[in-house]
Order: sequence, then structure tokens, then C-alpha cells
Amino acid sequence: MRRGQGRACAWWLVALLLAVGAQGAAGQGAAPIAAADAGALRPTVFDWFEYRGEDEAFASTLPEGHFRNPVLAGFNADPSVVAANGRFYLVNSSFGYFPAIPVHESTDLVHWRQIGHVIDRPGLLDFDGLGVSRGIFAPAIAFHAGRFHVVGTAVDSGGNFIASATDPAGPWSDPTWLPDVAGIDPSLFFDDDGQAYLLNNDAPAGPARYDGHRAVWIRRIDVDAGRTQGPATVLVDGGVDPAANPIWIEGPHLYKRDGWYVLSAAEGGTGPQHSQVVLRSRHVLGPYEAFPGNPILTQRDLPAGRRLPIINAGHADLVQGPDGSWWALFLASRTYGQRHYNTGRETFLLPVQWQDGWPLVLPPGAAIPYALPAPGFARGPVQQAPNSGNFTWRDGFDARTLRHEWSFLRVPTQDWVDLHSRPGHLLLRPRREDLSSLRNPSFLARRQQHLRFDASIALQLPARGASAGLAVFQNERHWYYLGVRRQRQGDELFLEKRDGDGPAVVVARQPLPPGRQAIVLTVAADGARYRFGHHDAHGHDVLLSEADGRVLSTDHAGGFVGATLGPHTRDERTP
Repeated sequence: MRRGQGRACAWWLVALLLAVGAQGAAGQGAAPIAAADAGALRPTVFDWFEYRGEDEAFASTLPEGHFRNPVLAGFNADPSVVAANGRFYLVNSSFGYFPAIPVHESTDLVHWRQIGHVIDRPGLLDFDGLGVSRGIFAPAIAFHAGRFHVVGTAVDSGGNFIASATDPAGPWSDPTWLPDVAGIDPSLFFDDDGQAYLLNNDAPAGPARYDGHRAVWIRRIDVDAGRTQGPATVLVDGGVDPAANPIWIEGPHLYKRDGWYVLSAAEGGTGPQHSQVVLRSRHVLGPYEAFPGNPILTQRDLPAGRRLPIINAGHADLVQGPDGSWWALFLASRTYGQRHYNTGRETFLLPVQWQDGWPLVLPPGAAIPYALPAPGFARGPVQQAPNSGNFTWRDGFDARTLRHEWSFLRVPTQDWVDLHSRPGHLLLRPRREDLSSLRNPSFLARRQQHLRFDASIALQLPARGASAGLAVFQNERHWYYLGVRRQRQGDELFLEKRDGDGPAVVVARQPLPPGRQAIVLTVAADGARYRFGHHDAHGHDVLLSEADGRVLSTDHAGGFVGATLGPHTRDERTP
């Protein structure tokens, strides 16, 4: 749906995604599956799902008064934060997943609780036909005059937009599209006189001099009306050192401190050369001078071969705490094999020091710490689960709504999820879309948050003509699917793999004993090594012990997301 022109959606699906769960796990509703179309397969029944992470970086005892990085483990890219009403609110990119733009709340910048999504109604967006790394890019949140505002970009599905709410938990307004704003990564700045400005990344004013040549623009905006005002002005052309042909100046944020307008932006692309730079001016429209000590944050100058490396640091947003201290939330990636990262780009937190009017995050050559002193205004235990550290997370599907940890791949347009018909179970309707589809398969996705983890799911064998099991997904061209199916010649367990442009292939299979009605499927990972198998009354049986996990690494698969995993079922009948 371009420019928000949505197709009509069934009443059940609106109710499905507007429902709010209790105990901090509010999320998509899951109403009873409507009457099936003629010939539709019966739903697959899942009993429970469990995820357990055991990363080496989180194994040591955390000193009192300290916190762990990342504060949001698993892919949570492009953080934007605002302080309002004595709390902090954070949004991240959601790309092709739905509901879109998760909203987290915190009192101390360390312990975060998801409270909702900005876009949680199916008729507002359509990601069909798009790769999972398209969709929503780099939303930014602001607060002014009692209202919250989020601006963002729906790439290939509408462009730039603004949504508003009085309560960050929702409901949020429908997106108001900004047809005269091209590019990506918009953010808002409210000056002392109340005038609002929109900043964003876009093409330079003249012809691009090189690949990756971009500019940061600013223009006035009436946020209530959702309309820009007057011409746009270039604040930064290329980057802080134009002679060096810097690439992808993006994610701009503007702050005002001690009479200076301080502009911070990412530079160097989203990979290992990523960095954060700052400029400043006495006037909101510039001219802006670059900090001589740029970048203020990067990991590109650290030696290869270091232990427990963190790379890709940048795309920061700054916020002031109630005690006057400043902090930076930014993205970075934890790797194995020095450059592989299945957990994608995560949200980290570091203190900011001001020196001669410039914000400083990390000195050159300094590594991002995994543990450091918490903000002075932080209170309570150091436990950060299920957002960071080592922990076990289990969903027995006892709630009436899906927990916030679950996401849909693209926007659902049919009622294939049911938590009502059999309390304590998840029912998924098999659909013909598989994991390679650019539509909405019957797959619920939870972020992989650790380099070393194991997960298991209990399910009842699906109807004949369907398969069901546990998917580990990076994008539509890179995934594993551990499934079971019933066949005339006997039931079987199989592992399907897709790696690149070719079709998916079965890389392992095993017959199941006759008469089995239920099974527990398992996956365990340690860096690049993934092991797939199942449990039964006699113990654990391994199907494939050395599956290549690099298939699921962002540096191999491309794009901007990390791996997810969860229940999947598929209608395999020949049309």
C-alpha cells in the first residue's frame, strides 16, 4: 500500500493486533481462527517454546551498581531515545517485521520494558513483495507540549511519515505521510521558541561525486498538521571531511546545549567502518563546523583478533538524565570469527562527557565495555533479562495475546494465529507461503539474542499435507527449517536449508517411529556451529550436529537484520 492507501482488512485481524496483554507482555492478539476455507488444513498445535542463552561475555558476575551491554540484545538497530515525564522512551528499526516500531520504556536507561508498537494495525502498511531488510528504517522519537511524535521511513512502502500519541504505549495515530520529504532517517528537533524542524538523510544538492555521497538536510515542519514548511537547507554535504569522500552520513539528531546547536550523525556505512561524528553551530540552519577529534564513537580502529569483539558501532542518540548526566544509546554488533554476527545490530549504552562544548563517547582505540557503572539515578537489581545477560525465556502460550517478543514476518492479512481455541496452546494455520516467500508465511519470529544458545519447541504432528516445526531465519534467502511431516510411506523429521539464490534443499532427514503424535524439536548454537535434533521419551537425538551458522550471519546474508527463530507451519500440498 503506497502512501498509506490500505486494502480493507477483516475485523478479526484488527482485533487481533489491537488487543493488549497483561503483565508487561502486551502484544498482538490471537483470536480464534475463523471458519476455514474449503479444503484448508487443520491448524498445527504447539505446546510451548523455550529459549536459553549462555554467552561467554555475560558469564562473569556483574559488580554491584553495574550493568551489561548491550542493553537490548538481539537485533535492535538504530535506537532513538527521549526523556519525558520522568521516564525514557526508546524506539528501534523493525524493517520487514510487524507490528512495526517497538516502543520500550525505562526509568534508568538500563532496564527496559516493551510497552507497545507505533504501527500495530495491519491496514496501515503493506510489506508484501519486499525483502525483510526493507520496511521501517530508523524511526526517531521526540516529545513536545505533552505529545510524543515518531518520524520514520517506510522504505519502498510509503516513504517518510510522522505518527503521534499522548501515551507512548498507544494508541498512536495513523501515519501522516510526508510526500515532499525523500531520503531516509528523519528526526525532529524542537527549538526553544517551539518551532519544530525535521532533519533527514537525502541525496546531495548537486550530482553525487561518489557512491555513498549523501547529505543531511533540515526544514521546518508543523508536526500537528503533518506538513513541512518552506525550503530545505543542507547542513552537511558528504560528511565531516568532504575531501575524504565519506560515505552515508545518516541518522542525524540535533540538540541544543549552552547556546550551541550540536548535530550528531552516523558516518561510514553500517559495517565495521561505522562511526559517530558531531558538528555544531550558533544558528540552527548553520553553518556547522566539525569537531576536530571526530569520530566520537567507533570500533574501526581496534586491532583484529581481539577477544569478544564488538564492531559496527554508530547511529547514536544522546539523552540527558535527571541528575544532569548525558548518555548515548547506539547500535553495535557482537561477533564470532571476528566478523560474523547472527544477533544483528544491538542497542548499547555508554556515558557521554562534554569537553569544550563537544560530546565525547569513547576515546580513540577504546573498546566498548560489556559491563560498566550504571547511571547514578538507576535503582533496583542488576537483572536485565530478558533484554541482556544469560537467562531462560519460556512461553507456555497461556496468555490470550501474543507476547511482545513475537513478531510476524511482513503484515498478516489472514487469521492464522489462535491462542483461544485451546488455552495453553498455540494454533497456527498452515499456509502455502514458505520462508522464501515475499509474503506472510505462518511463522512467528523471536530474536536470537546470544551467540551461544539453545531453543526447543513442543508440537503435535501436523495434518497430512503439512509440515511444522522450528525455523531459524535470517532473510528469505538464508534460513534453516527443522520440521516434521506425515507421509503415506511414514512420518519423517527433516532439516531444510536455504543459502543464497538457489532453492532450499533438505540437508538431513530421519524417519519417525510409527504412531508418534507429538515431538520436541531442538536447536543449539555456539557461534558458527548449529546443532538440530529432537527429544523423545528415550532422550535426545541429533539430526545434524555441524550445520553452518554463518548462513544466518548478517555479513554473509546481507541486509540489516539479525536472526530470528520460532514456530513455523506450511501447507505442502500441490496446488
